[in-house]
Amino acid sequence: MTLVQARDVAYQTLSELLERGVYPPGSRLPGERALADEVKVSRSTLRLALIRLADDGRLVASAQRGWFVPQRMIGEPPSRLLSFTELARSRGLTATARVLSCSVRPATFAEAADLQVAAASSLVELVRLRGMDDVPITVETAVLPQRRVEWLTSEDLNDQSLYDRLAQHGVQVHRSTYTVQATNAGEREAQLLELPVGAPVLLARDITYTVDHTPVIITVNRYRGDAYQFTADLFRSLG
Repeated sequence: MTLVQARDVAYQTLSELLERGVYPPGSRLPGERALADEVKVSRSTLRLALIRLADDGRLVASAQRGWFVPQRMIGEPPSRLLSFTELARSRGLTATARVLSCSVRPATFAEAADLQVAAASSLVELVRLRGMDDVPITVETAVLPQRRVEWLTSEDLNDQSLYDRLAQHGVQVHRSTYTVQATNAGEREAQLLELPVGAPVLLARDITYTVDHTPVIITVNRYRGDAYQFTADLFRSLG
């Protein structure tokens, strides 16, 4: 068997292992020596197959740490407002939500302006760890005017869609304004998202409006940088 043929066999074997989920997204592959024994090729042949898989975007090499299976990337479809639960469902995944805290506090001046309420009005702040198929994806903080969601603090919002709960109580969301910027994970985000401190995080902030153009939610998400991408439709003026 030639070197190219051996590489192709190793490539196919590793591809099948990835497709079967033996090494799921976010996991690290065994060391090259152990993996070469498993695939039954030399380490040099294995390295060629690993490089080819990396070129295909199916593996990622990390200096001094080995080879990793990339996280599944999630992202909002262009020009569509989907809840996290709907986004997961559209990809055949199961959304999870673990409530970290739910409390009432006064609005900051900026929040009051964005939600069109009086300064220091009472807001409900809901903080949850959101995931897909048990992989932590984002730390989500949502704030809403308490007068519109008096029921919220008594609801069980573990593994629930906030949009669905709002709709059940007669609050129908319609559109949102969305901003995103790059930042780094602090100690709390790193622990919750299973990242090293300082790892890339995408900070996304949106203001969601009801069908009557009333702002109802400010949501701040801190997404794993390796699990989220942002897509937008851009149009050039014809004038």
